[in-house]
Amino acid sequence: MSGALTQAASVEALASASAAAFAAFLFARAALHKAWDFTAFTGFVQDYDLLPAALVRLASALLLAAEIAVVAAMLIPGARLPGLVLGAVILLGYALAMGINVARGRRYVECGCGGAVQPITPALLIRNAVLAAVLLAGAAMVPGALAWTEAVAAIAAALIAFAGYVMAEQILSNAAYLLRREQGNTQ
Repeated sequence: MSGALTQAASVEALASASAAAFAAFLFARAALHKAWDFTAFTGFVQDYDLLPAALVRLASALLLAAEIAVVAAMLIPGARLPGLVLGAVILLGYALAMGINVARGRRYVECGCGGAVQPITPALLIRNAVLAAVLLAGAAMVPGALAWTEAVAAIAAALIAFAGYVMAEQILSNAAYLLRREQGNTQ
């Protein structure tokens, strides 16, 4: 029986490491996108119309710092749990901001998520909820020491999941473009 428990613990550690690596890839891409053109990012934050103009730049800097903190937490031993929880909170906060604007009928607002251009839609709310669930599942699992082969497997699993995420994001972007095109608005 103890062999089965050891194997289950190893699978759990592998799944937790995969979720952490995925979070690192996800937030590294998002942070790089925001840092690369911080002015454009502050414009995206302003477009959400949730903050007074005087606070937009500060809020944008804090969001960028929080995303960088998630990436750093995935690299620092012992910081995985708070990093995954922080990542989930960020994703749910973004979903809340998008949801408020979708409810207001302001679907023309650019997500600003990093990657393909896409206006906010209910599909993005679902995407963020699923991503937050993945990170929280990783946080709920007991991390453990991995052999180098298991670490490689965790990184490979995270890269495959991240590639799937990027493809899904492009599909959502294309669908939004086609919808705008059908409505006669290709901007």
